[in-house]
Amino acid sequence: MPEVLIEIEVVYAAVDRQVLISLELPSGSTAGQAIQASGIQQQFPAVDFAQCAVGIFGKVIGNPQQRVLEAGDRVEVYRPLLADPKEIRRLRAAKAAKARTEE
Repeated sequence: MPEVLIEIEVVYAAVDRQVLISLELPSGSTAGQAIQASGIQQQFPAVDFAQCAVGIFGKVIGNPQQRVLEAGDRVEVYRPLLADPKEIRRLRAAKAAKARTEE
């Protein structure tokens, strides 16, 4: 009996470029296996993909090694944030408030 293959995509966006890799994997493959099979580690050798958050269509998944993929899934590897967005907004609001009181 022939092995059933599913088509998926693996994406990663660095600061200066983004990569989308289309793959065919055996049915039952996990998100972790898709990342390995994509070869994305060779394109971004400085990135520790084991430490990056992973999601499927914008929803973070807990354990990529256990999440079984479905046909058409897009596995997204997220780079770590340099700063907490909430903290940045808080600092920006404080700076704006200070500027208003000094006028």
